Amino acid sequence: MSKTEVILTHNIVGLGAESDHVKVAPGYARNYLYPQGLAIPLTGANKRRIEVLRQRRAEREAHEFNTMSELSKSVSKLTCTIKVKTGEDGKMFGSVTSGTIADELKHLFDISLDKKKIHLDHPIKTLGDHEVELRLHPEVTSTLKVHIESTTPLPPPPEAPEKGREGREGRPPREDRRPRRPEGKTEAKPEAKPAARAAKKEKSDKPAKTDKGEKKPKAEKAK
Repeated sequence: MSKTEVILTHNIVGLGAESDHVKVAPGYARNYLYPQGLAIPLTGANKRRIEVLRQRRAEREAHEFNTMSELSKSVSKLTCTIKVKTGEDGKMFGSVTSGTIADELKHLFDISLDKKKIHLDHPIKTLGDHEVELRLHPEVTSTLKVHIESTTPLPPPPEAPEKGREGREGRPPREDRRPRRPEGKTEAKPEAKPAARAAKKEKSDKPAKTDKGEKKPKAEKAK
């Protein structure tokens, strides 16, 4: 199928910029480019407009460069916080994509940025801080800090046992394991030492027992 050659009057992503000569399908030019004022047919009269289009292109590109340079300085100082849902183990449900980041930039800072300018090697699937590359312009790049935090409350940490109050395996210390006296009973007081000494002395004054095998001498009969 033959194509027709046109002169672009506006920048069209993926096709060309002002003053570029491109070949497109006749139906595409007739039904879209010409009615929208995005291109003009390549004729001798229209070629005279090329210089004007080139000047317009240079002005547009200079404006875009300045705008993106200023944006680069601004976003490099920002931190885009994105809240996500996670499970009890801290793992995210789903992931954060370039479209998610573009939406949050618009919501938080009123910055409109094409998600195609947000470069991610792969979607973000972990909590914490991440650095994302922004390709704002062929000659301008920047870095955006993205902080991913969970909206799911974390379970409270287990309470640590109080030091010095519990022994191994949660048992109380040895001094706390002594048996307690029943209520109403009092512990017998030890006897005084002098009384014990007197009892011992009294015991020692008793005559010593003789051996069973030893016989006492009989008294002599009266003559």
